[in-house]
Amino acid sequence: MDLDVFVTAHRTEWDRLDHLLHRGRRLTGTEADELVALYQRTATHLSLIQSSAPDPMLTARLTQLVARARSTVTGTRRASWRDATRFLTAGFPAAVYRSRHWWIPTAVLSTLLAALMGWWIGTHPEVQSTIAAPDDLRRLTSPGGEYETYYSSHPAASFAAQVWTNNAQAAAMCLVLGAFLCLPVIWILFVNVLNLAVGIGLMSSAGRLDTFLGLILPHGLLELTAVFVAAGTGLRLGWTVIDPGPQTRRSALAQQGRAAIGMAIGLALVLFVSGVIEGFVTPSGLPTWGRIAIGIAAELAFLTYVYVLGGRAARAGEAGDVDADERSAELPAAA
Repeated sequence: MDLDVFVTAHRTEWDRLDHLLHRGRRLTGTEADELVALYQRTATHLSLIQSSAPDPMLTARLTQLVARARSTVTGTRRASWRDATRFLTAGFPAAVYRSRHWWIPTAVLSTLLAALMGWWIGTHPEVQSTIAAPDDLRRLTSPGGEYETYYSSHPAASFAAQVWTNNAQAAAMCLVLGAFLCLPVIWILFVNVLNLAVGIGLMSSAGRLDTFLGLILPHGLLELTAVFVAAGTGLRLGWTVIDPGPQTRRSALAQQGRAAIGMAIGLALVLFVSGVIEGFVTPSGLPTWGRIAIGIAAELAFLTYVYVLGGRAARAGEAGDVDADERSAELPAAA
């Protein structure tokens, strides 16, 4: 393609489109039809230039022109309460449900690994000595020690906010960094499992595992489930880079990435609930069975939400992605 000849042939059309877009008054019917036709032709011109004779300045101008024209032709869509309701009742639970083949194995393997590492730490004093000095270990595990006072060391509201922020950041990192071939997700997951295993091992060696579980289970069931969902989704995103399946790698990664962004928002809400439990229920004066019952109820509510609402939405075709008319157009790929 001779770029100079191409620009000379079509500059008048681009200028006319730009003029129509800058019109202060409403367009007539004829002008509106002309704008649509010019928008379609300019989009074709942009595609030809990008594939045959890429020129940065011209590409930038036409990209901006096409974007403005598309916004004018299609109108600007504003988010509404209906969108939020649809996301919470269909999009998010469907995305979690569809990724269950990733996060359930992640949860099972992580729990088994935490139990195994906790047993190893609890039964090997030489391992415990590498974690902390004997006096420090006693301060951690003794009645009224740091493991118990940790949950009541700050005002409940600020503690819940801090916990929620930290957990939401960890979940978001799992979702975002999954695209880097899964490796950052595996590391984040391992750090969380290791922290849990250390608590299990040290408290069991002190004969106080029941106390530790009474403190961790009320909020930990829902919190860890959210982390496992984030990790499983991040691993799925990373595997998409390796094996995109029948789609192009770009298309598959875009689809999974959009769903992962939605998952980050939904999991932030789930972690907010677990943070409230951790800040107000875990350190409360309720009996241990009462606190654990609240944690189990929250966990069962989330799983019911995912498997009932999410399963129904997934079977209806919901994938947690944006609507088809809001996605970028894609060329068909050969099977």
